[in-house]
Amino acid sequence: MSYEHILVDRPADGVGRVQLNRPKALNALNSPLMDEVNDAMLAFNSDASIGAMILTGNEKAFAAGADIKEMDGKTQIDMLMTVSLVDRFDFKQLTKPVIAAVSGYALGGGCEIALACDMIVASETAVFGQPEINLGIIPGAGGTQRLTRAVGKALAMEIMLTDRRLGAEEALHYGLVNHVARLDEYMDVAISIARKVARRSQIAIRLTKEAVNKSYEMTLEEGLAYERRNFLLAFGSEDKVEGMRAFIEKRRAEWKNR
Repeated sequence: MSYEHILVDRPADGVGRVQLNRPKALNALNSPLMDEVNDAMLAFNSDASIGAMILTGNEKAFAAGADIKEMDGKTQIDMLMTVSLVDRFDFKQLTKPVIAAVSGYALGGGCEIALACDMIVASETAVFGQPEINLGIIPGAGGTQRLTRAVGKALAMEIMLTDRRLGAEEALHYGLVNHVARLDEYMDVAISIARKVARRSQIAIRLTKEAVNKSYEMTLEEGLAYERRNFLLAFGSEDKVEGMRAFIEKRRAEWKNR
């Protein structure tokens, strides 16, 4: 499909990439763009040849925030009756891992969308922040929840209450991102990780992603029970048989994804 606000391609075997493409607006997130992102991601998610996805922007900005012009003048009832940006990108429906490849600004909604992904690879120029306090509002697409879980209460408070920005190395130090790479290499790093994921059993990948995400929603006891459930489910797959046989026979597994 052709899109107006995003670019879609397949940079490597088993990898699908969605690029935000509103450069004049620093990839500010509006409803039409997020609808297109959701459509493209769901298409990749249902494509058996795709094992992992990358969400990215351009070198100057991953996404500099939500489109303020779209929200200006809206009342609380208007916002209540509008599907939120994060809901337009239905992460819960994505069973395949998503890697955010972030360069430049990842602010406000841009930071929140990156946080909603499963991993983050940052260029050395990446800047993360939640500056909503400057607009007299608060983060509304998961920032108060996901950022706090990622970096802890004290730092999350400082970022959101004082508009503190985190550069790439600081973000790596606090566990917000997985890797920091040079500007001319960060996308290659993201593609390399996505390719590694795509080469694994997609059943095991899905069960692992589900269990890790549940750790944010459950007590330890509940999470361990959910992990056990998914562990046992894996034993019903052909990939479990193939993986163990390949290990014993000292050869590379040929996954069937069933």
